[in-house]
Amino acid sequence: MSVLPVKPALRHGVPAWTSNNQELSSTAQHERHVSHLIRQEGRALRNETTCQTNWDETDTNQRLSDRIWDVTQWRDALDLCAKKVDEEMDALTLCKEQMEQALASTVVPLEVGTECLTLREGRTGYELILDPVDQELKTEVALIQRVQQTLQQLIDKAFEHLCVLQENRQQLTADLQNKMDALDIDMTCLSLTRKSPQISLKPNPIRIPSGSCTPQEWLQFSQYNVARSGEAMHLSQQMREEMKLTRAQLQNELDKQRSATEFALRKRTHQEEQARDELEWQIRNTENEMSDMEGDIKGLDADLQAKTASLKLAHTRLENRTQRPGMDLCRDEVQHGLIYEVHQLESTIVSLKQKLTEAQNSLQRCKLHHSRMLQDLSRKQQALSLEQRSLNTRTRLLTPLQNTDRPPVPLVPLTNSSGRSHLQLLAQ
Repeated sequence: MSVLPVKPALRHGVPAWTSNNQELSSTAQHERHVSHLIRQEGRALRNETTCQTNWDETDTNQRLSDRIWDVTQWRDALDLCAKKVDEEMDALTLCKEQMEQALASTVVPLEVGTECLTLREGRTGYELILDPVDQELKTEVALIQRVQQTLQQLIDKAFEHLCVLQENRQQLTADLQNKMDALDIDMTCLSLTRKSPQISLKPNPIRIPSGSCTPQEWLQFSQYNVARSGEAMHLSQQMREEMKLTRAQLQNELDKQRSATEFALRKRTHQEEQARDELEWQIRNTENEMSDMEGDIKGLDADLQAKTASLKLAHTRLENRTQRPGMDLCRDEVQHGLIYEVHQLESTIVSLKQKLTEAQNSLQRCKLHHSRMLQDLSRKQQALSLEQRSLNTRTRLLTPLQNTDRPPVPLVPLTNSSGRSHLQLLAQ
């Protein structure tokens, strides 16, 4: 088997070989030097970036801790303020309920005053007068109506301020909930490490979210919420004090007027009782006088009849003596006596008739006046009965306007948007 001949390679000289070896050695040394420099620079960069990264993470953690402390402080401040708002709302609601009870307690006095005025309109004749009782009752009714108007205005004002407090509490609730959510997020961020499984790269993480605010705006927002709530609570406290003071003043005015009205009514009743007793006494005396007068009239009539008989006797004697004959028809002492007797009897009869007429007229006047007194007595008894009914009606005034010693009616306070009367937010 024959072998093919090999083409001879290019032959280099010894100098070229030596030069190539030197070039390889120098290049190797240079590359090693460059590599060494790069390795040293890489180590320095690693150390520097590691320190910077650790420092940045530590600084970020510290800032997160500081931010968590700030948010925690404001969360506690908002929670405390919200609790105070709840307490103030409960207090104002209780005060409002007391005012409503006070307003409801004025219904009966107004009905009583109106009923008393209506009852006293049933008086007749001279008993239907504009006396102090009418004036006091009208004053009392007008006062009760003014009290009702004042109480209703205070109740409306309290309700409006409760709405303001409710709005402030909702704002505090929202701000507090935001603080708790932000606190939960920051605490979660603080708990993350480089070995946490939840970490990952995010697209454009350094973007500024829409709706972001500056720290100054954040601080001013919470300060404004707390300050506004504090101002609303201060106004609520002043309102409660004003309501209590007004209720006490109105109660004093009502008590004073009620005492004046009842005093005037009792005084008028006493006066009417005195007038009734006086009239009854006058009626009894008039009846006695009428009885005596009737007896005297009978006596006068009997005496008049007797005097008429005596006059007839005297007339008959005089007439008979005119029949005497001759000189016996003389004007003797008997004649003069009979004539004198006739004149006396005629004068007596005239006087008796005049006195009888006067007695009869007086008796008639007594009877007429007796009838008037009986009618007036009937009116006085009716008026006294109406006054007594008015006094009995006023016994319904048993519930005072300001009676805070008894247990109040169970109240239903305003609730927040979640349906709870107190702020009950769970910390995350």
